[in-house]
Amino acid sequence: MNLPDDDPARPDGVAGGRYGEAVFRPELPGEDDRIDLGALAYDDFTLARLRALGAGPGWRCLDVGAGTGTVSRLLLDRAGVSEVVAVDRDTTFLTAHPTPGLTPLEADITALDFAPGRFRLVHARFVLMHLRNWPRMIGKLASLVTPGGVLVLGDAVDLTTPAAPTTTYGRVMRAMWQGLGDSLGTDVSWVPDYPARLKEAGLLSVGAEILVPPLLPGSPISRFWADTWERAREPMTATGSVDDATIDAAIRYLDSPDCAALSPGLLTAWGVKAPE
Repeated sequence: MNLPDDDPARPDGVAGGRYGEAVFRPELPGEDDRIDLGALAYDDFTLARLRALGAGPGWRCLDVGAGTGTVSRLLLDRAGVSEVVAVDRDTTFLTAHPTPGLTPLEADITALDFAPGRFRLVHARFVLMHLRNWPRMIGKLASLVTPGGVLVLGDAVDLTTPAAPTTTYGRVMRAMWQGLGDSLGTDVSWVPDYPARLKEAGLLSVGAEILVPPLLPGSPISRFWADTWERAREPMTATGSVDDATIDAAIRYLDSPDCAALSPGLLTAWGVKAPE
């Protein structure tokens, strides 16, 4: 049965695959540790931007795809916001560590009846890139922002290019994007268009920035990619462009002093809802 991308009966991923089901299942041992490695690489950057946009006392915030809740807790502990509603399709990691002011909400943001209220800040990081219906989701998340509030979206930008020299690292990174695209519908090709997309959604004072953490032996980001490749081996090898030996070699390269490559970056874009 062919269904439109915004039909509630249609899964977000290709061939029924969804993040957390086809790949990166939260019940598998160590998945929370993998998520936290990414948090160690990106959280300070994210929090600095959210605070620069005004997040602080009196703000009610929505953290979409909250994962283990690191951004939600930083908003409460360091920015001093009043409340964070942390939404995820599986809130196991959120409910494991209750925090005053943090309200876990188990929900599917792509559901047509998803309506958690309105917030001064709506934030989503590494979420929309895994959704086939991301254009509709930008507008939907913008509709949850109160007048004068802020929508902040962050997703990956792929820095490997066809013109770059062919390396084991590059082959494996490209196989990861292809494998996740085939199994989940992941697509980062549109992410550099975020500023224009936020303008189209009617937001003002749009801006964007990119963080590219250095790939250093033993660093959180290097360990994050190594763990991600381990967990995504099946869709990566299914592309036919890499095998297990190639993935193993790339993982060793990440932990080597010879590593000289660029990690995918985090592009963060934001826009302000017009005051009433």
